[in-house]
Amino acid sequence: MQILDITVAPLGMGCWPIGGEMYADGASVGYTGADDAEALRAIHAALDHGITLFDTAAAYGTGHAERLLAQGLKGRPEAVVVTKIGIAIDEASKQLNGYETDPARVQPAIDGCLRRLERDCIDIVLLHQNESPVAVAAPLFEEMDKARAAGKIRGFGWSTDFTASAAAMAPRAGFVAVQHAMNLFIPASRMQALMAETGLVTLLRSPLAMGLLSGKYDAQTRLPAEDVRTASLSSWAAYFQDGQPNPAFLEQMTAVRDLLTTGGRSLVQGALGWLWAKRAENIPIPGARTAAQIEGLAGALAFGALPPAVMAEIETLIPREAADAPDRQR
Repeated sequence: MQILDITVAPLGMGCWPIGGEMYADGASVGYTGADDAEALRAIHAALDHGITLFDTAAAYGTGHAERLLAQGLKGRPEAVVVTKIGIAIDEASKQLNGYETDPARVQPAIDGCLRRLERDCIDIVLLHQNESPVAVAAPLFEEMDKARAAGKIRGFGWSTDFTASAAAMAPRAGFVAVQHAMNLFIPASRMQALMAETGLVTLLRSPLAMGLLSGKYDAQTRLPAEDVRTASLSSWAAYFQDGQPNPAFLEQMTAVRDLLTTGGRSLVQGALGWLWAKRAENIPIPGARTAAQIEGLAGALAFGALPPAVMAEIETLIPREAADAPDRQR
């Protein structure tokens, strides 16, 4: 698979979990259990297993994930880095301070990413503002294009679940990628159709439903109070409720578990295979923080897409939203 002119495996490593603690509006929006040494082992394991695409953001750990990635990728020029800007960060207090909508903040934000990542050029920079109106986002992309012309970035895009927003920016020169939520529970059909039409790089957020599709959690699970899946009330945290797996999603996962694990796949490998069966150009970017997690994820590459018959049977067991349901932040 090609990203810009670089060949990559159709799987990336998401770096939100390695960023550690961070807070927004008084709530924790970081994952618990982050360990820097293990994070570096995970990055190296990804590279060793052929995963060369890494997705991070200035917001993850308020810069800490980018700094760790810089350490882990030293001497590995084949690595492709995608990062995100557009959320104000305070590295000292670990606070996220809302959207930065002033175009004058774009160049300094990119410079900050370059510094933390220890790179002269970043492959792709995404706007980390899911629901910002096009009128607000367009001037920010104009500044990103200036950074591209200056050689600071190779391309840019948007992390958004709103198909109309992505469609509005798709024709823009230098706009090369969209990152959107998609997993077994959320087929994102309209956005997928747009990605097929435009040929934009398609990066899939939450491909394992914030870990629910790992199979590690059941009705007895209680996540720590400071974990984002406990503390956050945002719509994209709907897979968990008050630190417990959402019963509705657990029921759906149980209904299709045997189908996802067809052919000897693990549950994780089946969930990724479902995404590749939906569209071969999809690049899931599951979050990971340990080498063991990476090994399980990388094993999905050997299995590939789920068979068509399995995909068809899954659709008879999973309830879907109406086709005309409006897009919303995931």
